[in-house]
Formats: sequence, structure tokens, C-alpha cells
Amino acid sequence: MRIMKSCIVALATVAVALPAWAQSDIKDTEFNPITTGVTSMSITPDARGASMGDLGVATDPDANSQFWNPSKYAFAYSSAAISISYTPWLRKIVNDIYLANLAGYYKIGSNDNQAVSASLRYFSLGEINSTEEGGASLGSISPFEMAVDVGYSRKLSEKFAMGVALRYIYSDLGYGGGNTAGTSDKTSGASAFSADISGYYTTYPIIGRNECQWSLGFNISNIGSKVSYNSGNDPAFLPANLRLGTAFTFPLADYHNLTFSVDANKLLVPARPRVQDFEDTADYEEALQKWKDKSSISGIFDSFKDNALKRITFAVGAEYAYNQQFFLRGGYYHESKFNGNRQYFGLGAGFSLNVVRLDAAYMIATAQNSPLDQTLRFTLTFDMDGIKNLFGRK
Repeated sequence: MRIMKSCIVALATVAVALPAWAQSDIKDTEFNPITTGVTSMSITPDARGASMGDLGVATDPDANSQFWNPSKYAFAYSSAAISISYTPWLRKIVNDIYLANLAGYYKIGSNDNQAVSASLRYFSLGEINSTEEGGASLGSISPFEMAVDVGYSRKLSEKFAMGVALRYIYSDLGYGGGNTAGTSDKTSGASAFSADISGYYTTYPIIGRNECQWSLGFNISNIGSKVSYNSGNDPAFLPANLRLGTAFTFPLADYHNLTFSVDANKLLVPARPRVQDFEDTADYEEALQKWKDKSSISGIFDSFKDNALKRITFAVGAEYAYNQQFFLRGGYYHESKFNGNRQYFGLGAGFSLNVVRLDAAYMIATAQNSPLDQTLRFTLTFDMDGIKNLFGRK
């Protein structure tokens, strides 16, 4: 009896690391996208960031800054907030894969310069029916990936803050714990730990007669152990990542603000050796084993050796805000055709009251056959200060 575990892993991988869909102009020797374990960790969880082309390392802080840049929480305007986000994933192909995310923060200390934060994300790959080689049904499984983290941020000056986050990751992509009676080929879930370190700088320059805001941010995320699938025979790097960005906000008129943002993003993971790059099978097997044995820290440094410039993705976005109550957003995400060729536009809007804010995003892929096209995201945010004031009036 044999379970086709490779199909399950492939399904998880296609959720994020999609190939350059039928790009005939890409040579086989040039196309080599980075592959990682727990690929769902790279999916943007919130509607605000997604609607601006998947960016947010230097934008104003909000409840979802844990994913983009935890250090922004130290500059948060409210004392606390919590958000819930939901994304139906690959909805053009299936209807039961989704990402759910819960995030929030709480300001601590008497000087309004510290914050603690946390988030929980759950990525469900839906229900998968499995059969043995002879075609007999083995029942169904529900693979998933999840991560929970806590963070701390602090202002080091009036304009600069740093933050850290610690994360536990669990990936269950096969049979474990007896999901189906009678199966002898089972796999256990893979666990990992990681950490983030981030920084955020913001200042308020005067241009003409207008006070503007200029911010810079960085986040090095998912620095940690590797995940080992298939009883340790298939170790995979976590999606360690370096994100740099800037954002500039200027007033158009009273109550009208416009923000432009740019993010650059690079996976800190070395490329997996390919069979076609070696004349001898033994040489390939040796290179593959060295890649498997490579530590996460060594992998971070080696990631800058392999066509590093082609590995960088870019996102540009804009946000219009009226009285911090109504928002319109748009952006564009670009990835090299040699590294996955994900290119899409993001559109979105938001409406905020004193207590709650609702944001929505919609993705438009440039490739007509892209399974990422028409992806929707929804985020609901609750402001604790607004709730306090609401009950205070009563």
C-alpha cells in the first residue's frame, strides 16, 4: 500500500511557488525558481497589503504589521487593535483552499514607545481523496500548515524603532495520527522555529507648506531551522526573506492624503541543484546532498551567489485616504520570468469607523491562465481605543 505523498507536497508548493505558466520564451537552463518548505508563509494575509501589490514594510502601522514589519507597532496610533483576515486561495481551481489569519498588538509602558504583538495563521489545503496504486480508495485527508508567533517592538528614538518576533511553524501535508484506518504508509507533521528582526524609521519633512511623512523599513523574517518532510529524507528550507521598502505620504488637501510605497523582496534561500546542470548523475547526487545538508544560516549567505538580482521581486503601490475613514488602493507586483513569473495588479478599498475597519482586495494577474487571478481577500480590524470610547459614552 503506497500513499502518493509527493502529490500532496506538490499541491502545497503550487499554492505559492507557481511556475512561469507556459512561457515558451524561457530557456530550460534559465528557469530555476526557489523552492522552500511551508510555502504558505509567503502569502500576504491582509487585504490592505495585498491591494497595494503585496507590500507593507514601510507603510503606516496597523494590526497586521506582524507579517510585514513588527517594529511598526511601536509607532501605532491606537493602544491596541486586532484583525481577522480571510483569503480563498486558488479559487479558479478549487473551492476549499484558504488562508485565515488573526493578528493584533497591545502598547505597553507609560511612554507609548513599546508594544507586544502576536499572530496566528492557518492555511488549509482542503480535502484530498487518496487511493492506493491499484485504485482502491484510502479515504481522505485534510493537509494544513499553521504558524503562531509573538513579537516585541520598541522605539530607540523618536524616529526609529526595532522589533523581534519568535515563531512556531507546523506543516502537516500527509497522513499522520491515523487519519485513515488501515493505512501503513503514514507521515508525521514537520515542525520548525524561526525568528524575525525588523526596523522602522519615520520622519515628517516639510515640503512647501505641507507636512509630509517619509518612512523606511526592513524585515528579515523566518530565520530558523529547516523542516524535514518524509521522516527527514526531504529537508526543506524555511522561506527566510529580506524585505526593504519606503513609503512617502503627502497631503493633497484638508483630510485628503496620498501615499506611495515601494518594496523590494528577496528569498534568503539557495537554489536547489537541477539534474540538467550536471553531465554526470553522481555529480548531481553529490550537489543535491550538499544542498540538503546545508544549514539555514549558510543558505542565507549562499542565496546571494545565485543570480541574486534576478531573485529580487518588486512591488509598487499607492493609497488614497480621506479623513482616515475611506481608502482606495492599487499596486503592482513583479517577479522575474526566470524565477516564477508572478506578475499581477492589486486593487482594493477600505472603510473605517471609530471601532471597526473593513478592507477588501482583488488580484488581477497579467497572465490569463494564472490560477492567482481573481484572488479575493477580506480583513476586519477592531480598534480597542474606539471600543473603549464607545462603552465610555454609555
